Amino acid sequence: MSRSIADLDWPVTTERLTIRPAEQRDAAATYAFRSLPEVAEWITSQTTDLAAWEAGFGDRLADTLIIELDGVVVGDLMLRVQDAWAQTEVKEQAVGTEAEIGYTLDPAYGGRGVATEAVRALLEIAFVEIGVRRVIAQLFADNLPSRRLLERLGMRREQHTKQDSLHRNGEWMDGMMYAMLKDEWLSPS
Repeated sequence: MSRSIADLDWPVTTERLTIRPAEQRDAAATYAFRSLPEVAEWITSQTTDLAAWEAGFGDRLADTLIIELDGVVVGDLMLRVQDAWAQTEVKEQAVGTEAEIGYTLDPAYGGRGVATEAVRALLEIAFVEIGVRRVIAQLFADNLPSRRLLERLGMRREQHTKQDSLHRNGEWMDGMMYAMLKDEWLSPS
């Protein structure tokens, strides 16, 4: 059985980063980069009002982690543990066995390997600390930097859907889903 984010020892550190659960005090720092047009282009909800973002930030705390570099908030991660699809007779065995990940980075820190380092740590947390057997990431197919990041980390594209995702610009865009199994993470080929 998998553990929850709350059960883990925090913070998690990498060579350069500190990763920890989000707190209400992180709302303004995350708003600063999430409200940028180049970031908002690819995330689920466009953030245009700081007060509204702060008011709703508490709803995000259960599955949001913060990325810090030298004590500065430079991004956030999503780790949402969920049940895998299963037939009724075995559904108890699928509880908490899958996780969906997401990531947002302040573009001022782009091109330095920060996102790669953070998402690598997130996969380690999901597979080793939480204990899920499968991790997925969903995105717009046109988000090439995100696709490259997932591929660099060894995730495989399992799905490319045609015009299934409605972008806020009114355009139906292609979607993609990447995935990795725990065995693949622990024993890369």
